[in-house]
Amino acid sequence: MAPQPSIKMRLSPIDPSSYSNAHELIITHIDLEWTVNFEKSTLSGSASLSFKTLRDDVEEIFLDSSDLDIASMAVKTAAGEIPVSWDVGKPVENIGSKLTVYLPTKTSGEFKLIVEYETNPKASALQWLNAEQTCGKKHPYLFSQCQAIHARSLVPCQDTPAVKFTYNATLRHPIGVTGLMSAVKLKSESGVSYFKQSIPIPSYLLAIVVGALVEKPIGPISSVWAEQEQIDESAEEFSQTADFIAKAEEICGPYVWGRYDLLVMPPSFPFGGMENPCLTFVTPTLLAGDKSLATVVAHEIAHSWTGNLVTNRNFEHFWLNEGFTVFVEGKIVGRLFGNASRDFHALHGLSELTDCIKTQLADTPELTKLVVDLSDCSPDDAFSTVPYMKGSTFLRYLEDLLGGPEKFEPFFRSYLNTFKFKSVLTNDFKKALYDWFREDPKNEEFLSRIDWDLWLFGTGMPPVIPNYDRSLLEACQKHAKLWAENDIETIKASSLLSEPLTSIQLIEFLAQLLEKKTIQGLTPEKVALLDQTYRIHATKNAEIRFRFVRLYIRAKMMDKMDEILAFANSNFRMKFVRPIYKELAGWPEAKPIAVENYNKVKDQMMTVCAYTVSKDLGLETGK
Repeated sequence: MAPQPSIKMRLSPIDPSSYSNAHELIITHIDLEWTVNFEKSTLSGSASLSFKTLRDDVEEIFLDSSDLDIASMAVKTAAGEIPVSWDVGKPVENIGSKLTVYLPTKTSGEFKLIVEYETNPKASALQWLNAEQTCGKKHPYLFSQCQAIHARSLVPCQDTPAVKFTYNATLRHPIGVTGLMSAVKLKSESGVSYFKQSIPIPSYLLAIVVGALVEKPIGPISSVWAEQEQIDESAEEFSQTADFIAKAEEICGPYVWGRYDLLVMPPSFPFGGMENPCLTFVTPTLLAGDKSLATVVAHEIAHSWTGNLVTNRNFEHFWLNEGFTVFVEGKIVGRLFGNASRDFHALHGLSELTDCIKTQLADTPELTKLVVDLSDCSPDDAFSTVPYMKGSTFLRYLEDLLGGPEKFEPFFRSYLNTFKFKSVLTNDFKKALYDWFREDPKNEEFLSRIDWDLWLFGTGMPPVIPNYDRSLLEACQKHAKLWAENDIETIKASSLLSEPLTSIQLIEFLAQLLEKKTIQGLTPEKVALLDQTYRIHATKNAEIRFRFVRLYIRAKMMDKMDEILAFANSNFRMKFVRPIYKELAGWPEAKPIAVENYNKVKDQMMTVCAYTVSKDLGLETGK
């Protein structure tokens, strides 16, 4: 087979990752008619795309597509439907194909394009699970993950966050299972569900799930959805949801999406959460039993404003989504649990950023910039904690510099209100900041101190770390120092062991320990003592278990390989599996075992996870 072409240029003027000519016309609304076929692993039906031209006499539409089987296209006019011709370009790996639609006449104003088509069984946005891969073992399961640029495998579209549209959907699915989407459900009949999303969204927020799901109310506008086996546990774990929403509204303004439901996903879901409007998807690895990981829900709720309402125009400016969301998440934590918790939350994030830069991005320092260049790579290749943690650190730096929360939060709400329903670039935020704070001449000196180039385009860690409250962190550091610098007997005799750590502190302690260049006498006996001291095997907390199995790898404990792989196979959340596989790849004796395991389970992973792990193992590059 001839090699596929790769990206060597920006695909369009607006978005390097989209072929669409969104500077000439935009999709404003989509009507979807989908039939779910579990036997074929396909969605089939039609998409009616409503366009508005931005210039006169448009002759061609450029859309994004990926492995779609298109049966027909027609332009709908007052006189009826006029068939049109189209051409699908050569596929580019991890990008898809340019779909060119030839309009019958030069077109201005508004019109509809109706596309009859079917998705590919290997569509990168869709994960099809057989009954055995679910908790209940009775019904198959379908879910989607369109971020960053996988909506093009679900529907022909302008797959760029620069374009936002409303949508309606009619979803036909087997009787006995539930269909949900990133929209408000209008009604459901036997085997048919109807949805309406009246707030404009970018394509990456299009979402679908079909499975044996039940719901349980957890707030005035919220239910949690899960398989029956997990519903009670999930409702208890996420019982703080209404409190998170209330605090988010204090910070950001009114919640506009109508519903805020949570869906607990199968283990193959690759992210911690996905902020699909009206229906946040969350990983089952959050079910820790003590709500210690529930702040991920606060993060996804914050996205209702930062990302969903005000959206990055392309994924080079992803920090405008994620950095802003982590910033709001921290504020929610601070309002509910105190500023020491907010600052510990931020410091823990910086530990994760340090780890990411040293491991995942060690060979690609250009991807440690806050604003990246996606001219020659896909957003999936660039995905990391950098936009999250470096971005939120920048915002905290700006808040501290410009007078603290009482000065910064009114600006922040104004920014969100000004740009709601729109897509923005970093310069839009920068201009809004200067316009707001320059009204008081006293701020000129502070504004002049901001080194935008260093923050946005400098590599590595943030250039300034804010003056965080470090009290909760220092306890973690003391425990890490004890275990890294002393032998077993000294550790056993230490009074520090009588000072307990919370679940979140235990996560940070293990992260700090993994950061140590050397750990004295890292033997199986020392690891076993650590396990016994902190009762690690008794915890359900996946964040703790993740770091503990990495200590096995650090200690080169080949006899624990089954336990390492069991954790890696228990979920396919990229935050967990990527570092594990990358570190196993750097352990010569373990790498063949890791590769063999990956080949066994890769079909259970979503495409984005399988693709990135294969690169971590060196399989894509032949390392």
